[in-house]
Amino acid sequence: MKRIALGIEYDGTNWRGWQTQPDGMTVQDQLQEAIFRFTRTRISTMCAGRTDAGVHASEQVVHLDTELDRLPVSWVRGVNAYLPSSIAVRWACEVPGGKDGFHARSSAMARRYRYLIYNSPVRSPLWKNRAGWVFKPLDIGLMQKGAGLLLGEHDFSAFRAAECQSITPVKTVKRIDIEKQGNLIVFTFEANAFLHHMVRNIVGSLVYIGKGNHPPEWMKQLLDAKDRSLAAPTFMPDGLYLSRVHYEAKWGLPQREDVFP
Repeated sequence: MKRIALGIEYDGTNWRGWQTQPDGMTVQDQLQEAIFRFTRTRISTMCAGRTDAGVHASEQVVHLDTELDRLPVSWVRGVNAYLPSSIAVRWACEVPGGKDGFHARSSAMARRYRYLIYNSPVRSPLWKNRAGWVFKPLDIGLMQKGAGLLLGEHDFSAFRAAECQSITPVKTVKRIDIEKQGNLIVFTFEANAFLHHMVRNIVGSLVYIGKGNHPPEWMKQLLDAKDRSLAAPTFMPDGLYLSRVHYEAKWGLPQREDVFP
C-alpha cells in the first residue's frame, strides 16, 4: 500500500463542512467521489482538521492509502478533473505509511487559521461569503491587548462549542496577530490544536472589545470563568480560513509558502 498526501484548497460557501454526510454535500464527499471517478476505486481520506459549513481552506492536508501507482502530477490533474470549481487539489506527494508513517491529523504539529473582517459602514458584495462584516469601527489596539491574554496554555472552555468532541479543553495558543489592511482586519491564529468553534468564538469576543463593549481584560475573565455562556456569540463562518498545517520537514511535503488568506 502507498500513502499519498494531498494539499486541498476550497471555498466552503456551498458545502456543509468537511466531514462526510449522507447527502454528499461536503468537501470530503466531493473529494472522495472525484478520487473514485479517477481511480475507479473507493478510497477513504483523513484530513488534518475538520472545517464547518461555510468555512474555507487555503491549505487543508489529507492522506489516503492505495495500491495504485500514480505520479504526483497525475493525482493533482486526475482528481481535479472531477472536482467542482470550488474545490481543488493543489499538490500531491507519496509519504511513508504504516504505524510510524505520516498521518494528516496526528503528525500535525500546529495549525493556522485566518479570519477576515470587512470593517466598513457599508457591506461589500465582493467580500460576501469571504469575510465577516462589522459596520461599527473596531479598535485594533484594544483587540490586540485582549488577544495577548490568550497566548500560552489555557483551558479554553469559554470558547468551546457544546458539541465539541475534543478530549481536553486545554490548548496552547502560540500566535494571535491582528492587522488592518485597508478595510480588512486580518486575524491570524496559530495553536497546537483548536476546539470546535474556538476561533469564531474568540473572534466574536474580540469584536465586542473592539467595539468598546468590554475592556481587553475581559478575555482573561472569560478564561478564568470557563463558562461559554459568558462570552460573545459564535461569529459567522464566512471569514474563516484554514490556512496552514505545520509538519516536520522530514515528511517532505511540497507545501506552498504562506498565502493570503
